[in-house]
Order: sequence, then C-alpha cells, then structure tokens
Amino acid sequence: MGKRPPWVVTDDLWGRFEPLLPARERRPRNAGRLPLDDRRCLQGILFVLHTGIQWEWLPQELGFGSGMTCWRRLRDWNEAGVWDRLHQVLLTELHQAGKLDWSRAVIDGSHRQARRGGPKPVRARSTVPDRARNTM
Repeated sequence: MGKRPPWVVTDDLWGRFEPLLPARERRPRNAGRLPLDDRRCLQGILFVLHTGIQWEWLPQELGFGSGMTCWRRLRDWNEAGVWDRLHQVLLTELHQAGKLDWSRAVIDGSHRQARRGGPKPVRARSTVPDRARNTM
C-alpha cells in the first residue's frame, strides 16, 4: 500500500472545510448542468497547486473537472473568505490542543500597504568637497 497523494482530501479535512463554503443557488428555470462536487474541485485545486501544472492542463481523467472550473471555484472561495476562515479554524484547533508554539511566531506586515505612503526619504548629502565646474 503506497502513500496517499497530497491532493486527496480526507474525510476529516473535508468535515472542517465543507461548512465554510458559501451556498450556491441554482436558477429555478434553465438551471443548466449540475455543478461539479465541491470536494472534487478542492482536490483539483490541490492537484494543480501541488504539481504546478497550468489550469488548462488538468487531466480530465482524474475526475476533478476542467481546470477552468477549479480555477473559478478557487476564485469564488477566495472572494468569500473561505481560506481565511479555514486558517482560523485550524489555528484554533491547534491552540486548543496545545500544539502551537507562540514563542516562535512572527508578525510581518510587509503584505499590507502603508497608510499615507510611510516616511519620505531625505535627500542624500553630497560627499564631494565642492560642486563641479560648469563646462558650458
């Protein structure tokens, strides 16, 4: 028995992830095709992120749907804040289990834009004794 591929979503992880997903409503008339299962889309997203292939090259044989479907679902979940909420859920569970070492935590604000541009740099002082002669 081999090792489980990293893009296979376990029942335990899916149980944490599924309640965070936004509800999708279907149109009552002209509903179209049934949407692809969210769990399969998540596995397709993880497959692309793990292997580094392009979204268009996601193999249909794996059953994850098209790469464009997975990409749209990733975009929608990102806009709905699913990843931030999942991060909070996992951090809370780890903290309650005593498995987080906060002494090694680092806060980095480099991904945030500075309000009002931050401090302005001053002009560097010249290191030459006198200005150069005008050659004109």
